[in-house]
Amino acid sequence: MQDQPVLVECVDRVGLIALNRPKQMNALNDALMDALGSALLAFDADEGIGAIVITGGARAFAAGADIAAMADWSYMDVYRSDFITRNWETIRRVRKPVIAAVAGFAMGGGCELALACDIVIAAESAKFALPEVKLAMLPGAGGTQRLPRAIGKAKAMDMCLSARTLDAAEADRYGLVSRVVPDEQLRAQALALAAKVASFSLPALMAIKESVNRAYEGSLAEGIGFERRQLHARFASDDAHEGMKAFLEKRAPTFTHR
Repeated sequence: MQDQPVLVECVDRVGLIALNRPKQMNALNDALMDALGSALLAFDADEGIGAIVITGGARAFAAGADIAAMADWSYMDVYRSDFITRNWETIRRVRKPVIAAVAGFAMGGGCELALACDIVIAAESAKFALPEVKLAMLPGAGGTQRLPRAIGKAKAMDMCLSARTLDAAEADRYGLVSRVVPDEQLRAQALALAAKVASFSLPALMAIKESVNRAYEGSLAEGIGFERRQLHARFASDDAHEGMKAFLEKRAPTFTHR
């Protein structure tokens, strides 16, 4: 198990994926990203799973892309292999909520992986940076696109152009993460949040995620129209009717995720 690039575990209705290259501080290479993508899709297809958590180690969530693997690549190597798009973007196909639980370094691709998740919980030790400019490169796994949407153009430019590192408190203040917790509580708090999310109706969760992503990626008018159709579609859901009836009857709802 310790030789596997990711370790997977089910905790009730939560799927937990741990990045597992500790000697390389979870540097993201093709083998790890292939395994991560496979694990994400497997949990997404599992009817017993309602939410997914991605975590790393105490020292590093992920220290970035594996530079040793990339140093001698040519343009044609990355173009023909569809670098990043082929496997790093698998997370975009996941319809269930995905939570990043970040301790230690989330650098470069590690920061971009966290940005691609739906919720980011940071331990107090977490540090976020996009230092690709130091290598005469640029963030290429969504960093230049997702970061400005998360924290605004000025702060994103500062991080990308100067390789500035944010600690957990700054990341929280800027809106890059959703909450900060003590390191020793990171796993428990991430699993508790994921369990709460997973307790709700899965079709509703997927509709909310898709609607928020429309706001994140498109125009206001398009997002409002999409949101309205998703709201209308809730009235075809057994869970929505159960939820409303349970509210009126002052009882806990029993969701069947249909």
